[in-house]
Amino acid sequence: MAGLAMSIAFLCPGQGAQSPGFLHRLPDHPAIAATLDEAGGVLGRDVRDLDGEVALRSTVAVQLSVVIAGVATARALAAEGVVPDAVAGLSIGSFTAAVVAGALAFADALPLVALRGRLMEQAYPAGYGLAVLVGLPQRRVEQIVAATGGAAAPLYLANLNGPAEFVLSGADAALDRAIETARQAGARRAERLAVAVPSHCPLMDGPAAALTAAVAAVPIAAPRRLYVGNRRARALRDAAAVREELATNLAHPVRWDDATTLLAEHGATLFLELPPGDVLTRLAAATFPDRVARSGDGLSVAGARALAARCSNAR
Repeated sequence: MAGLAMSIAFLCPGQGAQSPGFLHRLPDHPAIAATLDEAGGVLGRDVRDLDGEVALRSTVAVQLSVVIAGVATARALAAEGVVPDAVAGLSIGSFTAAVVAGALAFADALPLVALRGRLMEQAYPAGYGLAVLVGLPQRRVEQIVAATGGAAAPLYLANLNGPAEFVLSGADAALDRAIETARQAGARRAERLAVAVPSHCPLMDGPAAALTAAVAAVPIAAPRRLYVGNRRARALRDAAAVREELATNLAHPVRWDDATTLLAEHGATLFLELPPGDVLTRLAAATFPDRVARSGDGLSVAGARALAARCSNAR
């Protein structure tokens, strides 16, 4: 990392990173408790109930709890002097990132996140979802999508997470066929994800249109930190670009590998993934072995502060 200026990038996970009880495993910190209370006041319920095993079967509960966990952790880190120079969020994590970047108020984000989840759930209440394929090149994955999807059971390439890690979105039957084909083709991993809606593909055009109208009514500012979007994997520097990203990214592929590459090109030397999960940490570590990537899961606020200090001293 010699020659690189110290730069911290917060990575904000998306749906699928959750596990039962993850809100209750957040660090014991006043900023986290205050954020959970604030969220409860906005939503009119105890948000600590959102992370139960039964509750997490709901797309709405998952998306809300993932955003709440990320914002709460970012606020606790900020209170201890750990603030990011850049942020990027995968899918629903783009809302977390927008709050952390100062583009969107937390109180405004929560109703939008709840609406986003409801629109997605209502559009496809059953029979659809996501699957991850690891270990095949993009061209082979695209061939699998073309061969196994169809009008009766649509299938799309939804996430480009890494050079050999992709997420497919579509109907259960097509996903099952694609998983079997990928395994036969030598994929290291091919399995369904804990997501019950077909995100990041044209099947979400209707929900995206409805969400666009809601996002248009909410104040959004230019980000105060580098904010990288999903759709184009570009730095979004004005309010209009952030507004478009939040309203429409659910209907477009996530270019996550390109997004993290952009963060690295802008000097990110520490990738710190906000809870829940460690998927984004693993991806960053594999793509950028000369940088430090660490998951916030299981990392205390004091530990994160010490890590940031060590990375700064190692310049």
